[in-house]
Amino acid sequence: MESRIKLVGHPLHPMLVVFPLGLLSTAVVFDLIYLVNDDVRWTEIAFYLIGAGLVGGLAAAIPGWIDWWAIPPQTRAKRVGLVHGAGNVVVLGLFIVSWLIRQPAPGAPSMRAIAAGLIGIVIVMGTAWLGGELVDRLGVGVDDGANLDAPNSLVTRQARERRAREQAKYPGMDRRAPGSAP
Repeated sequence: MESRIKLVGHPLHPMLVVFPLGLLSTAVVFDLIYLVNDDVRWTEIAFYLIGAGLVGGLAAAIPGWIDWWAIPPQTRAKRVGLVHGAGNVVVLGLFIVSWLIRQPAPGAPSMRAIAAGLIGIVIVMGTAWLGGELVDRLGVGVDDGANLDAPNSLVTRQARERRAREQAKYPGMDRRAPGSAP
């Protein structure tokens, strides 16, 4: 099932999820460094990473939600996608809580703020796995013409269809350019 929102021929959702995953997980790592060395600079940076990660998470959610709506009902993919999306809403909620708790003093977060981020990262490991399940096992977001010899994604659909018609018309047609050496 092809993605409904693409950028330069590729699904937009997986392109965007790397930002919140990287930003939010780095914020948790920085909180852990703070707990070890008590240097407030790490939690101040974590505060801003969380803010950026939340914006990135909301941006990634939009194409993900649109793709989920296109999945046929009563399928395993629809159910897995629902758990994947709902889990990510919980993750964003935990990081929103962490960010809000930190608001008055980003350099001195409470253990509740740090714990919210840690719990969020544990949950995101599961939701990321579910995202992989959607793509790798269930084919969600995969181009309908995907195969090991598929043409470049920048080639238009019309050009691919024209090429397929030519190959069907002339099954023994060589893929090399006319006149080229074997």
